Amino acid sequence: MNLKALIRDIPDFPRSGILFRDITTLLSNGQGLRHTIDTLTQKCQEAALLPDYVVGMESRGFIFAPPLAYQLNAGFVPVRKPGKLPAAVHSIEYELEYGTDSLEIHQDAIQAGTKVLIVDDLIATGGTAKATAELLQQIGAEVLGFAFIIELTDLGGRKKLPDVPIITLIEY
Repeated sequence: MNLKALIRDIPDFPRSGILFRDITTLLSNGQGLRHTIDTLTQKCQEAALLPDYVVGMESRGFIFAPPLAYQLNAGFVPVRKPGKLPAAVHSIEYELEYGTDSLEIHQDAIQAGTKVLIVDDLIATGGTAKATAELLQQIGAEVLGFAFIIELTDLGGRKKLPDVPIITLIEY
């Protein structure tokens, strides 16, 4: 199945000069969504990425991480923007192109020694994925790998990530 054909390009969003890769058209296609999850599952199994938890980053990582966790017989743990989680959290601040941002995870979500797979819809510059990996490593979790639907290869995000398997389904 040609997943790229199910992704809509939106020029000048969210600002002028940006070509946004809109996955809502992929998500609304039942066969495309099933193929996406099935292919991610197969590639994770082939790479022996069998985590205790699949960690999904806010917000589109929440779409793909839970069904992948289900297929891999793992739990799902969200990593969120500040102030969204109700219990005590671990947090990390990281650099953006213009300024900083933060991510949080519940303190009781993952214990040291836990094996995790980090999932998001897209890797661009790699900042959010890198920060998520660093947050999990600070807790003592073992990052087994990353899985993304889309990779924007020209932005070099994968170079910022730890030396673990990185699965992507579509490259631009």
